[in-house]
Parts: sequence; structure tokens; C-alpha cells
Amino acid sequence: MNTYPFEFDPKVPFIQQASDWIADVFYERLPEAGFELRDEQIYMAFQLERAYNEKRTIFAEAGVGTGKTFVYLLYAINYARYTRKPAIIACADESLIEQLVKPEGDIAKLARYLDLTIDARLGKSMDQYICLNKLDDARGGLDSLEAFGDVYASLPDFVNSPGAMQAFQPYGNRKDYPHLTDEQWGAISWDVFQDCLVCSRRHRCGQTLSREHYRKAADIIICSHDFYMEHVWTYEARKREGQLPLLPEHSSVVFDEGHLLETAAQSALTYKLKHSVFESIITRLLQGEIRESLAVVIDDAIEQSEKLFSLLESGSIAVEASDRREVPLTRELLNELNRFSALLGGIEEELVFESGMYTIDAYQLTIVEEHLEMLQLALRLFKEPEGLISWVEEDRDGTTLVIMPKLVKEVLKERVFSKQIPVVFSSATLSVGGSFQYIADSLGIEDALSFSVASPYDYEDRMRTAYASETDRAVKLDLALQRLRLSEGRALILFPSKEELHRFQADIAGKPEFSAYRFLFEGTAEISHLIADFQNDEQSVLCALTLWEGLDIPGPSLSHVMMWSLPFPPHDPVFTARRRESADPFGQVDMPYMLLRLRQGLGRLIRKRDDEGIVTIFGRELEDASILAQVEAVLPQGVTLTSLTRPSN
Repeated sequence: MNTYPFEFDPKVPFIQQASDWIADVFYERLPEAGFELRDEQIYMAFQLERAYNEKRTIFAEAGVGTGKTFVYLLYAINYARYTRKPAIIACADESLIEQLVKPEGDIAKLARYLDLTIDARLGKSMDQYICLNKLDDARGGLDSLEAFGDVYASLPDFVNSPGAMQAFQPYGNRKDYPHLTDEQWGAISWDVFQDCLVCSRRHRCGQTLSREHYRKAADIIICSHDFYMEHVWTYEARKREGQLPLLPEHSSVVFDEGHLLETAAQSALTYKLKHSVFESIITRLLQGEIRESLAVVIDDAIEQSEKLFSLLESGSIAVEASDRREVPLTRELLNELNRFSALLGGIEEELVFESGMYTIDAYQLTIVEEHLEMLQLALRLFKEPEGLISWVEEDRDGTTLVIMPKLVKEVLKERVFSKQIPVVFSSATLSVGGSFQYIADSLGIEDALSFSVASPYDYEDRMRTAYASETDRAVKLDLALQRLRLSEGRALILFPSKEELHRFQADIAGKPEFSAYRFLFEGTAEISHLIADFQNDEQSVLCALTLWEGLDIPGPSLSHVMMWSLPFPPHDPVFTARRRESADPFGQVDMPYMLLRLRQGLGRLIRKRDDEGIVTIFGRELEDASILAQVEAVLPQGVTLTSLTRPSN
């Protein structure tokens, strides 16, 4: 697999030879296959040549239709073969991964038209796989009994066979169960509270088997931002525990939709604490012959943990349009935290004596000690909230305390950007006001190359946009129906929150006029399955929360992008913390976020040169002339925004 698509001359620098071949691809090979020659693509190729040659970080801002994916794939593949290490392509989420690897996607096109054999493998996030233990628990309940029974019946024979595995096949991927809702999938999929280290079934787990597969990729491993940052965050801990890191050593990294990396980094560096998890881990110590003093302090700690999480549940404050609840740091809560921390310290002291007696299994002891260390660190951070954001989440398994760092730049600087490998940030929206300083500062990048190229498409003649600041829900629904009739369905409706999506779903259920169109709702099935369904059923309407960026559906199936509200950030603890630290919260936090999302949403409409369609933007804030002006300013050049009028009765 490690062969170059050109005749290699050891006397000439490799990057120079690769760049010459890539130039030939864009000037000759692809035009011969029917692709148009794009100046933007050639310009980007020369910019990436420098980044790969100097092993630098580069911000590659390239508009829709510039063919940026072809450019970074060709450099990543060639450099992987040169270094004998795969490249990592990290996408913003799982749906973007599917867009990249689908049969008609860019990797397949390059392989076909350049006669290349490309070894590209998926490294999906852990929560994209079945947890066999959770599946067993779910099958014991009454909810979705038939669906979970079907999942169990579909498992390969070796999963539940007592004998040695002679052979295995990949299984348990979210994509294999497209008809499960997100809620059903959550009941059987891996989550952060699963203790895989001590799971007796881990060697038959689909997640484990997939890891053995993708680690052997010669050219490319494709994963999500979240998964890459989880690799970075757990790298040292996994090595200490005698495990391989989530990803192998790699030659370069491409962050597709790289403007979203900070959010993924914060998520990966998050601590999640739960009473039931603490209790299940700490009670392992009670299974051996231990001293009474240790048993007593363990019982006290379990009782205190239960009391602490009960207080967190009762004292947290609900946040509108968010599943995150604020946690006021009251004196009572601090007292309970201190008591819990002291008891954990008591357990740690007792374990020093206990370990010398060899009455506790050494492996189990290590697991408990690591968990206690993590808890103590998280609690210390929680009590000093200046550099943190914390909140509480509620689910069927109880209360979870979440502790997230505000700034991740130091970790990223040390563990990602100091590795002396090429790092490419690719997106149509990386700069703010023509500058890349905002994203560089937020990620701790001190030295980077950058460039911007605009989209080559004729938006002025092919995109028509209209807006309404209507606040009356009935009138807004009538306007939406009027616009859907104009495009004959064929619409992507984007929502800024799950609550708004569900409210819209409930509203149209009572209106027979909307039954003329087939509506698909994110969360009711696996996302790539919904996208394919939408694309194949030309007049359907896809209602989504997470598809503001990355969705690539050329042709008439997506002829209308409707934004149900302006995508301002939620008032959850993450953005509340950012607002508190800003001298101008609306101007420095809310508006930049909204305008970036808006630009991404607009980019879903025109995906090839002859595409055309309409954009509808709803937002009560558009009554404000200054906000309306800023929205108009991010529209493609030549595109004007017209006001919708109320439909006549």
C-alpha cells in the first residue's frame, strides 16, 4: 500500500515531487475525467505544499465549490505513504464522516479517477457502538423490547459463544441500526460511565474489534473531532494502564470544519461524576478481605456521595432550551463537597496500608486508585470555578455533575500543535472580519500559515433569500408553508435547539396542510440514513439540529434552506460563562457565533455550479436594523435579502 502514484526520485525532495504530481492531477488528470479546472484548487494546493514541507499548521479557508477536500486528501495520502504513518482526517461529527466515505464521496472519486487504491478506515467514537452490558439491561425492560430483541438477534455468533474466537467481523456500529431513534440508541450504546477496563466481554466488543481494524490503516483514518480529542486527552492514561492509545502515531492531521475544534476539545477534557458509578467502583474493594476501618470509611463515602448528588439534583436550576442545569455554588454545597473529599482522602490513606497486605486484587486496586485521583482533582477544580464551567445533567440513570475547562489552549498547544507535523484546518468559515486571530487565540496556536479563497459559484443569479421577523407562531407556520409550496418541498429546515424542533414537529402534526410533504426529523433514526432518505425522496423535508455545516446534497433534493430561528447560542452554562467574561457579551459572543452558524447554513444550498434555490430566514431579532444589516453582510456577494409579507387569509 505504501507506494507512490508517481515515479519517486530519491535525489529530489519528496514534497516537491508530490506537489508536481498533484499539480498534474488538477491540470490534466481530473479535467480529462470531466472535472473543471479550478484556480482556487490550484492556489490551495500550493499553500498546502508549504505547510507539509515545513510541518506547519495552516488555516485553509476555502468557500463552497473550491474542491478543498481533494487537495487535502491528496497531500495527506502521499505524506502518509512517505512517512509510513497514516494521516488523520478529523470531521466535526459522525454525519460529516459519512459524507466523506459514502460511495459517491470524494475518497471514492479520487480512487476511481486516479486509479488509486486508498486504504481509508473509520475510527468512530465509542458512543457509536453497542455496549453489550447495556443491551442486556435494556432487553430486561419493557421499553422498546422488540427493537432491542432484534438488535440482540443480529449480533454475530462469536459475541455470545463461550469458545475461543476463530474469526470475527465488525459489528455493533450505529449505522447498522438506522431505524433506532436516538433515545433508543442511547439506551444500548457505550457511554462515559462504562468501565471497559474490567469488562469481561471487552475482547468480543464491536468497539474493541473496530479499533484493531482501523489502527492498521496505511493511508487515512477518519474520525470525529470528539474522538481525536479523546485520543489526545487519554493518551498518557491509556499508556499508564498498559493500553494502546485510541489512535496510532500519525503523519498529519486535517481538521475538517476546523472552526468547531475548540468545542470538541472542551468536551473531551470534561470530567463527569455520577453517584452510581462511584458506588459500583468503590464497592469492588469490599469483595476482598479488608480491614474494618477501610470498610467503614467506604460506607461513609457512599452515603456522603448519595447525599451530595441529591443536593446537586435539588439545588440545580433549569435553563431554557438546554438540557444543562446551572449549579449555584452555595455554602451548603461547599460543605458537602468538603466532607466527600475528606472521606475520599480517608480511603486513599487506608489503601496505603491495605496495599501492603496484598488482600485486594492489584488490578482492581489500580482502577479504584485512578478513579479516586480523578474524583479528587475534579472536586478541587469544582470548588475553584474561575477557570471552569460546570453544570448538572439529568437522565434515566440519575444526576451527573459535569466539569469543563473554559480554556483548552494549553493542552492543545502541548499535545497537538507542538508535535512538528502538518496540521490543516479546513472550512469555509475560519476567519472573523478577515482575520484568523480569533481561532488561533482560542486554540493556543502561536504560529500558523493561512489563506482564504472565495467560492467560484454565481450566487447572485442562483440564490434568492427572504426573511421574516414574525413572532406569532400561527402566522410563522403559514409563512413556512407558503415557502415550502414555492420550493415544492425539497427543503432542509435548520433549528438552533432541540426544543424548537420538537415544538415545530408538534405544531405541524395538527395541521393537515403540511401532510402534502413527507417530513423527516433528526433523532427518529440514524442521521446518515435520514440524509439518504431525504436525498432519494426528492420532495421530502428534512428537519435537523446538527446539519448547519458539512451536509453536501447537490441537485434538486435540497433546493430550499429554511432557518427556523437565528442560530444564537443557548443560555446554558458554557455560553453564560463566556458572556460573563466579555466586555460586550452580545457583540463578542452571541453575534459572532450566530453569524458563523448562519454562514454555514447558507452553504448547504448551492453545492455545485448549476444548483439553485431559495433561503428563508426567520428571526424576531431581525426587527433590529443593526442585526438585519449584519445578516445581510454575510450573504454571498450580489445576494439581497427581501422581507416576506403575511399570507392573505
